[in-house]
Amino acid sequence: MAPGNSTSITEFILMGLTDWPDLQLPLFFLFLPMYTVTVLGNVGLMLLIGLNSHLHTPMYFFLFNLSFVDFCYSSVFTPKMLVHFTSKKNIISYHGCMTQLFFFCFFVISEGYVLTVMAYDRYVAICNPLMYNSVMSPKVCSSLMFGSYLVAFSGAVAHTGCMLRLTFCDADTINHYLCDILPLLQLSCTSTYVNEMVVFVVVGINITVPSVTIFVSYGFIISSILRISSKEGRAKAFSTCSSHIIAVALFFGSGAFMYLKPSSAGSMDQGKISSVFYTNVIPMLNPLIYSLRNKDVKLALRKTLSRRKF
Repeated sequence: MAPGNSTSITEFILMGLTDWPDLQLPLFFLFLPMYTVTVLGNVGLMLLIGLNSHLHTPMYFFLFNLSFVDFCYSSVFTPKMLVHFTSKKNIISYHGCMTQLFFFCFFVISEGYVLTVMAYDRYVAICNPLMYNSVMSPKVCSSLMFGSYLVAFSGAVAHTGCMLRLTFCDADTINHYLCDILPLLQLSCTSTYVNEMVVFVVVGINITVPSVTIFVSYGFIISSILRISSKEGRAKAFSTCSSHIIAVALFFGSGAFMYLKPSSAGSMDQGKISSVFYTNVIPMLNPLIYSLRNKDVKLALRKTLSRRKF
């Protein structure tokens, strides 16, 4: 029986990154190490922050949440994508597809707002250091994260709810490696105008608000850095800022390229490539960008390993 009265489709086929058989195995051996590094990096970082009391600060509280989000949303689709590389067909049920869509939207939107909160945290730390402890109190930090997840939940509900109202008749092959919004819209046999408007508004807000907030924050940060008299201090601060800005540019840039344009078969093939950045590359790089270059995290790692020896 079809799910509800909205569709005659009970399952979909995920096309994946490519339909060339000769590329399936090489892609498996490419993405398996990437996913392994993503899981080990983010779970390891969460464990380090949880086990070391000197990392129980606002900065690492947000970093813990970033690692949690990266781990979760890469795990929403990557295991199934890896299975597809070793099988002839990658089938997902209608309910499974809608569930994957919801959690994918939730964690992707969460990622954007966690990056925004982290930028605000650095702005307060650099531009108002004397007020940092009062401004970034535990209550404020918890409220910021709750707000981020609440906005993400609202966006995921909007996207998934609009998708559930569509009718899918005969076409069942999704031109993607996950149940994403635009590839699903191409399969609908009813009007997708409302859905496209929701995508444009919701995605536009969730890209514009965080990116503007981040770059305004970093504008003030860079202005403060330029007033630092020490060349070494300026170089260190600029290095930290550039890493964050690169990660933000990749995440929001690839997201904007994927969603803020009309959908078509040709653009969808390009979108699959750009989506690899925010679904696979960014979650893998974030632990490296935000932790392995950090002396506090390195110290925590040494302490944790030394405790395990005894």
